[in-house]
Amino acid sequence: MISAKLRGAVLCTVLLMVSACVAGPLPATPATTLQETSAPANTPAPPTGDVMKSDNVEHVAHVPRTAPFNGDDDLNTDLAFQGDYAYVGNFGGFSIYDISDPAKPAIVSQVACPAQQNDVTVHGDLLILSIDEPRGGPECDAGDGERAWEGLRIFDVSDKKSPKYVGAVQTECGSHTHTMVPAGDKLYVYVSSPGPEPDSATCPAPHELIQIVEVPINSPQSAKIVAKPNIFPERQHSDFASGCHDITAYPEKKLAAAACFGDGVLLDISDPVQPKVLQQLTDTENFQIWHSATFNNAGTKVVFGDELGGGGQATCDRNTPATKGANAVYDLVDGKLERRSYFKIPREQQPQENCVAHNGSLIPVPGKDIMVQSWYQGGVSIWDFTDSANPKEIGYFERGPLGGGGIAGSWSAYYYNGYIYSSDMHEGLDVLRINDPLTDPAKQVKMDDFNVQTQKSY
Repeated sequence: MISAKLRGAVLCTVLLMVSACVAGPLPATPATTLQETSAPANTPAPPTGDVMKSDNVEHVAHVPRTAPFNGDDDLNTDLAFQGDYAYVGNFGGFSIYDISDPAKPAIVSQVACPAQQNDVTVHGDLLILSIDEPRGGPECDAGDGERAWEGLRIFDVSDKKSPKYVGAVQTECGSHTHTMVPAGDKLYVYVSSPGPEPDSATCPAPHELIQIVEVPINSPQSAKIVAKPNIFPERQHSDFASGCHDITAYPEKKLAAAACFGDGVLLDISDPVQPKVLQQLTDTENFQIWHSATFNNAGTKVVFGDELGGGGQATCDRNTPATKGANAVYDLVDGKLERRSYFKIPREQQPQENCVAHNGSLIPVPGKDIMVQSWYQGGVSIWDFTDSANPKEIGYFERGPLGGGGIAGSWSAYYYNGYIYSSDMHEGLDVLRINDPLTDPAKQVKMDDFNVQTQKSY
């Protein structure tokens, strides 16, 4: 979702709650079972409160948001995984869930640390949060204050019941999202953020496109910015901002794909501190906000998503072309990306439902290119782009529109060790399972951890 400080009328929700940084064990929150209906593709969205899904998708569990993250402004955001744990970002902080039994996810701890968006990644014993909102200081209890700090916050999560804040790095224009590139005893973090902003204390001009933070694994409190590469100095094709929204790294392939608002960029990250541009893409006719990128497992394709309207508009309707607010599928041919097709969910949403391509990941089916992806109130879509020119949806899950209106729906939907986990902004954590001959081989693939912006081969 695009930052409130840039999107004008399409605003991200700004946190009103000011809370100290507190972590501690909480009682397990039981999973609940919902009554569901099945319906074919190309049918209208369900009425308010109802759930609709394809026959091959099972709703395994649902854990609602709980205090202190159940207020109107406490939206769930991104997800990361490690072992038997799922980490869920929230505008109020982050939560750790025990998912050793995916049918019964249980909250282990919650850390109150207000800021937008609190996108989360995990590496070893370290958890990193992206802060894209000026705060009074780096600590969780800094509150609004003079609102002169934004960037990355770092936590030690070796004790899942009691995470500890260990340090922070201030970055210009904050951190909307971030991407980890491990390198031995160091962790490089690519910080993506929009900017610059006139008269801003935290986002002055000029604003380099990305900032690279070095985090010593054994001394995370010593983390610092080590590079500010302007990966392509020519003007970006965006009316929103310069900078990048999201970068996906594929370290094994020494590649990264950056979604930089008005442009898509293919990068060589052989030297992670000095990324080099291999290709810059533009699509001013169909793409408004290049939002995110996903490589296929072979590293021969890239899917770029367009967040038309910044996530706050109803773009999955008959009045919006199928090429807008969609995914573009590119093949990598002789080192250059060539567009093959667009994909958009085939189910029309109601006028009050914000819906657009958002965060997703591969389903690890050997020899196939299949993704699961969130579409806000368009729900969760499972789609196959093995044939780059003819992508198609093979499964889905969605709820009816949010009662009372407003921005809602699935922020992130990722596959991890046999299950799909969806972080729903208002509803909480959903666990899904797809049972289909096409995707069943993925159930044999086991991951030790998963951060969607740092792809690993399977």
